[in-house]
Amino acid sequence: MKTLSLARVCALLALLLPLSVLAHHGWSWTTGGNIQLTGVIVETKLGNPHGILVIGVNDERWTVEVGQPWRNERAGLENDDFAPGTEIKVEGEPSADVEERLLKVERLWIDGNKYELYPQRN
Repeated sequence: MKTLSLARVCALLALLLPLSVLAHHGWSWTTGGNIQLTGVIVETKLGNPHGILVIGVNDERWTVEVGQPWRNERAGLENDDFAPGTEIKVEGEPSADVEERLLKVERLWIDGNKYELYPQRN
């Protein structure tokens, strides 16, 4: 019976872990171009690996990914800012699959105040 050495197991993990992180947290699933949506928050689920909002935009529901708790806080946002019923404008990259109605938010506005989640992505 053949066993894997510790060095081979570590090497295998070193190759696989970055791929799993990129698959979920990268931007490769988006179009690469930005759009803006304005709507009302219908549902909120905050936490790691990122927050999720469902917003009503006209007759559609969009799922938008906001930042991790630390990223939202760094931008000046508090959990209460994402309460259902809050009007919000978001800007970011939509999914390349237009049927998904999914957007990764780069910046957002609440009550006219702008919050930069990814300031380096201007």
